[in-house]
Amino acid sequence: MQICAFGPKFADFGEAIMNTPICDFVNEYKKSEALRLHMPGHKGSSFLGVEALDITEIEGADSLYEAAGIIRESEENAGSLFGCATLFSTEGSSQCIRAMLYLATLYGKEKNRKPLILAAGNVHKTFLSGAALLDMDVEWMYPREQASYLSCRLDGSLVEEYLVNMQEKPAAVYLTSPDYLSNVAPIREIAEVCHRYDVLLLVDNAHGAYLKFLKESQHPCDLGADLCCDSAHKTLPVLTGGAYLHLGNDLPEYLKQQAKNAMALFGSTSPSYLILQSLDRANAYLADGYCDSLQEFVCKVGKCKTSLIAHGYVLIGDEPLKITICAKAYGYEGTELAALLLKEDIVCEFADSDFIVFMVTPETGEEGLMRLEEILISIPRKSCEMQKAPVFTRCERVMSIREAMLSVSEEIPVDEAEGRTLAAASVGCPPAVPIVVCGQRISREAIEIFRYYGVEKCRVVVK
Repeated sequence: MQICAFGPKFADFGEAIMNTPICDFVNEYKKSEALRLHMPGHKGSSFLGVEALDITEIEGADSLYEAAGIIRESEENAGSLFGCATLFSTEGSSQCIRAMLYLATLYGKEKNRKPLILAAGNVHKTFLSGAALLDMDVEWMYPREQASYLSCRLDGSLVEEYLVNMQEKPAAVYLTSPDYLSNVAPIREIAEVCHRYDVLLLVDNAHGAYLKFLKESQHPCDLGADLCCDSAHKTLPVLTGGAYLHLGNDLPEYLKQQAKNAMALFGSTSPSYLILQSLDRANAYLADGYCDSLQEFVCKVGKCKTSLIAHGYVLIGDEPLKITICAKAYGYEGTELAALLLKEDIVCEFADSDFIVFMVTPETGEEGLMRLEEILISIPRKSCEMQKAPVFTRCERVMSIREAMLSVSEEIPVDEAEGRTLAAASVGCPPAVPIVVCGQRISREAIEIFRYYGVEKCRVVVK
């Protein structure tokens, strides 16, 4: 068996590099043509075409939150790939984010600290709901200069500055890396700072599951993160909703023992076996030459980026499998470029007034990459005055996230929201990054940002 020289080491399972116990069990059950007198209600009959593979926790199928059989075996396979204990989620990174916050509260209790977390300002809105459910207090970090609410470029020295100036020590520091615009944080140096202050580092790595398998791993858990979530479905060939919670090797043992319970606290008692099979199959995919195919495709993406830059496009970010274009530098709004591409049957990941984002993977293929490049190059560059993005503003906190989210609220036009307290994150997904945080007073400057990004209504606390 050939082993990727720069990737993780895998056990030899015979003909296959890695076995797929969940898939194997379900396929055998499908072949048996058993009379299904259990959930789901479709009984294996074909409506969409996948029902025969859609089962529940029957005898031998194991149970996700009490895994002791085929699910446990598959999670252990995933752990051997990522080099740390790994748990499956069928509810995306959102479930994992809430579980990480719960484990951080346990760490804080053990250290006799309040449930306080120091978080970068560009969190996913799931972080806010998790903080509300757990009654966590949050202190926000922002870069010295911030061009977009979607990014929060921090380094070790700035994180340390925040930690030094905090009146009370937090249980954890929380980062999003990579962010939606493909910026990657210096995880290693931030981790060193966190551990020097006896603080956990939690990383939302939803967009970076593949980072483990680069020529030199850039996965947060290899760089010192204590807890990390990956949305496998975002960058790996996994069904939507498939995700991982990774437990860093130096995470205290009592937190590792509580991790399944943390996931169960926020997860459905009916996890999707279709998604579990997808995660299971991904193990074999990752073990079978993925390092090599990824490295080859990363090189092709790099050449595509070089070509676009030579043609006049301005690109930002340093994530290998994301192409982020500053649209206005080319004379367009991001949404305009997205509309032009849609006419050519090319669908982007995200576009707003300033940026257009493309997420590519080896499954995009060289042909798909070339098609994107050719269409972008065929679009003529324009020279025109474009509206600049408003300067990001930080709003005043008037109540906790929990109090705001659990208050009676009403939806009003943003033009009428000045002075009101935000009750719910007023952004869709993508990008699901709040412009104003729940519990903050909406300022006139914040309203200008809402308008700029097309947010017309917001939900505020009833006076």
